[in-house]
Amino acid sequence: MPISKLAHYSIRTTDLEKSCRFYEQILGLKRGYRPPFDFPGAWLYKGGDEADFGTVHIIGVDPDNPDGLAAYLGDKTLPATGTGTVDHIAFLATGVEEMWRTLKAEGIAYRDRTVPSLGLHQVFIEDPSGVTIELNFPAEEIIRLAGTALAQVQTTVAGE
Repeated sequence: MPISKLAHYSIRTTDLEKSCRFYEQILGLKRGYRPPFDFPGAWLYKGGDEADFGTVHIIGVDPDNPDGLAAYLGDKTLPATGTGTVDHIAFLATGVEEMWRTLKAEGIAYRDRTVPSLGLHQVFIEDPSGVTIELNFPAEEIIRLAGTALAQVQTTVAGE
């Protein structure tokens, strides 16, 4: 049984709407079809393609009515914060400059790293439940932006 690709990942949260807003506004995912389970939640998709059952499943934890969730997925205690034994989830992405603007506008802290040997520029953020998300952009975007900034500085200096 070979593995072909990651199907989705699931996040348990006590604030369903806050988590959904994060994944919609920051990562650009869209809510789509979700079966009528006996617990709250949302399935988020990349674009309008619902063929693969969603990229991120948000599982709402209702402390007043935990029976449906416990019966379907088991009774788990939520950690106070963070990802438990999962370190991070990674996505391939494009448009690093637009992402920086979005993160700044939303007041979301981020960390940047470039891995030249892989040709990747990584942006690390955390969702409202403390799950670390790694966004992998082509390093060429950073090189292009650096070249544009240098050209602007040279033009300004030459025009003085």
